[in-house]
Amino acid sequence: MDTSTSNSSTISSSSSGNYAARLQIDYPDKLDRLTTFFRLIAVIPIAIILGLIAGAGEQVHYTTYLNQAGEVVRTSRDTTGGILGGLFAATLLMILFRQRYPRWWFDFARELTRFEARVGAYIALLTDKYPSTVEEQSVHLEIDYPDAKNGLNRWMPLIKWFLAIPHYIILAFLAVGVVFAVILAWFAILISGQYPKGLFDYVVGVSRWGLRVSAYVFLLVTDKYPPFSL
Repeated sequence: MDTSTSNSSTISSSSSGNYAARLQIDYPDKLDRLTTFFRLIAVIPIAIILGLIAGAGEQVHYTTYLNQAGEVVRTSRDTTGGILGGLFAATLLMILFRQRYPRWWFDFARELTRFEARVGAYIALLTDKYPSTVEEQSVHLEIDYPDAKNGLNRWMPLIKWFLAIPHYIILAFLAVGVVFAVILAWFAILISGQYPKGLFDYVVGVSRWGLRVSAYVFLLVTDKYPPFSL
């Protein structure tokens, strides 16, 4: 690991209070105006790839409801499955019944989360580097591998989604703020070539908050309740 990566990991760990999931994104000195202007178009290919990976195995079911005369009343569309949903369910069951978290699918979940973070950072204009499927780039995300037998309560995965409701509500409001922050940053970059530091820290902070909640509720790597902090 090079020095810059090591420093980023150290900064991330200290600023997150050693939480099991940490995120740090390098602040860019200068951003390209042209790629920023066409960002929503440029991101389409890699966004499709991410969607194919995250949605692999997803099934769509259509249910048709008839009245007594045999006429169609309405049709509903139900979506089930997907690799993320399957991974969450499998991890929950493994912790619940076996108190195990297989290393190989933890590694997959972590790398997929890292990939999602790179795509998200690119969309949010936090970096000019086109998202890599392999390299860390300027987005430093680390998730600690849990000791499922001694460090996790086997029953907690059943109620974490409920306990995290306050976080969902706050993050919903913060996400609205992120949208406006990115729009303002877009204009600022086109004018000055720089991302306002305050807006940058806010967007990264919300992303960090969301990562901690994801690590607690969906990745199930920790029982430590996420802090209410950017």
